[in-house]
Amino acid sequence: MDDRGASFVAVRRTNPHGETCNSNSAEAVAGSAAWLGRGLSCVCAQRRDSDASSFFDLTLAQEECLQRLQRRIDVPYDSSVIEHQALRALWNVAFPEEELRGLISEQWKEMGWQGKDPSTDFRGGGFISLENFLFFARNFPKSFQDLLWKREGDRSVWEYPFAVAGVNITFMLVQMLDIEAVKPRTLVGATFLKFLEENESAFDLLYCIAFKLMDHQWLSMRASYMDFNTVMKSTRRELEKELLQEEVLRLEDLPSYKLLSR
Repeated sequence: MDDRGASFVAVRRTNPHGETCNSNSAEAVAGSAAWLGRGLSCVCAQRRDSDASSFFDLTLAQEECLQRLQRRIDVPYDSSVIEHQALRALWNVAFPEEELRGLISEQWKEMGWQGKDPSTDFRGGGFISLENFLFFARNFPKSFQDLLWKREGDRSVWEYPFAVAGVNITFMLVQMLDIEAVKPRTLVGATFLKFLEENESAFDLLYCIAFKLMDHQWLSMRASYMDFNTVMKSTRRELEKELLQEEVLRLEDLPSYKLLSR
């Protein structure tokens, strides 16, 4: 993730319930790769030296769960594939009272995509990032809408764009949990696989927790868009710390899970 990132235009918008909110569209600076993928290693590819050469053994069930998750991660977003038009489903859960005029539309900027075609932003997270959004919207609709409309807290004039931030969170979790490795090389990654064995939606659930925690950190730090990289680093550190707490036996035991509401 590049600190230069993108330029964000704060938009005053009234939602279907008559609330005026700080929603944000993200417009890429000329020549910038924006927030997605490039440079994200500065946030995500940090590994404790003591863990760098270690591999954690897995049970057969954990190996199978990891492989299924890896297959999900390997699926690129492709708008030509009919099932990938789940993008329209995302619009419907985000803006149920506003009709989407097309999969390529200026309307997407209202959600915080960088242009009128969200598929260009999915290059950093793939199809799983869309699945993460849908899981969040369907399982924690109140928290999803609160983040989309920036309802909570004393918001910055220059806010992070909701949709682009969500794709970055998917990318951050893949790196933090070392999902693409044959076996986990960190204790955090090995611990997560225990949760995944018990709950195949564990990655999606952790995404929801991470998104809400990121916004909580954003507000606590009184951050603005130039601070996004710092906020993501702080979010990762907090997640790693919580995942390794002895009393956490399932993701619902994470202290940050309490930030979510349905």
